[in-house]
Amino acid sequence: MYDVGIAFNAVNYDSFGEMIRAIGNYGKEMKPPSFHEVRVRLLNKEVQIINDLLESHKEEWENYGCTLMCDGWTDRKGRTLINFLANSPKGSVFIKSVDASDESKTEALLASLIEKELMEIGPEKVVQVVTDNASNNVAAGRILEANFSHLYWTPCAAHCIDLMLEDIFKIRVFQRNIPQSC
Repeated sequence: MYDVGIAFNAVNYDSFGEMIRAIGNYGKEMKPPSFHEVRVRLLNKEVQIINDLLESHKEEWENYGCTLMCDGWTDRKGRTLINFLANSPKGSVFIKSVDASDESKTEALLASLIEKELMEIGPEKVVQVVTDNASNNVAAGRILEANFSHLYWTPCAAHCIDLMLEDIFKIRVFQRNIPQSC
């Protein structure tokens, strides 16, 4: 781990323990995979597993529909990224991340990016869109609802609660009586 810079938190993954047990079960004669095997054959196998998983989610979307969720954030390099995920009774799945660093985050841009994802999934399969409730997202939601009559825009509940708590902690009585560590 030290030699090649593997993150220490790798040991917290269930797959790390499974790997150690699998190596132990194989025995000391195990030949490690080559660079080519890891880069091509094993990577292609893993990609196929992920694609199969995504297909099972898409089948669920056909039957029950899904929620398209998007969340903007800024990474350590200062880039503005917008992540897209889909949620259905089968669970949530990451769709893609869009680098919007060079764009102004207007409601038109956000509506356009969300609509592009809607079209890729199939607009008839998307029941609602969830974003945070920044004014540009609210306006984008209204645009989408106007363009897709069956669609609902919903503000993210966690974001709403976070904003409420921020406002509550601006009230002096709470600032005095609740420690900052909470």
